[in-house]
Amino acid sequence: MMLTGSAWAKKSPRGTATALAAVVALGLSVAAPAVLPADCHAQSRRNLPPSARYVSGTGQAFVLDVTGARPLMRFEQSTEIWVLRPTAAPRGDIIYRNDNGDQILRVTPDGGMTLYTTAAPQGSPVSRNGEAAPLLAPGLTAVQLWNYIVRQSDRASRALGRLVVVDVDIQPGSEAVAADALSTAVDAIVRMARSPNLRSEANRIRRIEIVDQGRTSQTAFSRGTLRIVIEPRAGVAGRPSSARIVRLVADDVLSR
Repeated sequence: MMLTGSAWAKKSPRGTATALAAVVALGLSVAAPAVLPADCHAQSRRNLPPSARYVSGTGQAFVLDVTGARPLMRFEQSTEIWVLRPTAAPRGDIIYRNDNGDQILRVTPDGGMTLYTTAAPQGSPVSRNGEAAPLLAPGLTAVQLWNYIVRQSDRASRALGRLVVVDVDIQPGSEAVAADALSTAVDAIVRMARSPNLRSEANRIRRIEIVDQGRTSQTAFSRGTLRIVIEPRAGVAGRPSSARIVRLVADDVLSR
């Protein structure tokens, strides 16, 4: 089955031309099963509820879900789900990092928790604030994915003030992870566009490609194209975080 389409945004009231284009291609082959590496997730669940809401001393609220193969985290006021990697630390503590290697949480053997963010790089104590539903990516049909691509393309184009092309080439069943990967990529673009230090790097992104033709998740940036290979059966763990995408694009500029 092949589905293609495109749409173009009109000029904004400020006179800045913004545009979007998107192409979706859905094949018929079966995706290869994902193989997740072993980690200390079982140990990291100690004294933690399956899924709960937490609030840090700086007022940042988030949900931590440890019900699945990987711990998942989402800050309130954000749609991005972070896949965390727990590792053992001194005194029996567990450190949770994102796929960029950034320390996000530290949990003590008795369940004490500290949150590390740009607003609190030295850490802020965290307290539990009730239960929360597990973090799950919603299912999408091909038509719903197409509509989602249009919205995300428009969001990226408006952030940069020019055309950002989106090309999604996936198999049936990969729609949810593909949509999540696209949303995460656009989150990275919007964040960079708003940063005085990263705006020029964001301006180099002219195309986003998302495919599911690999056995592992991979991300590359070259000649203005951000290419993301997703691993559908790994769920949200089968795509990069916005932090990793920002670093990838920034490192490409520094290497030139």
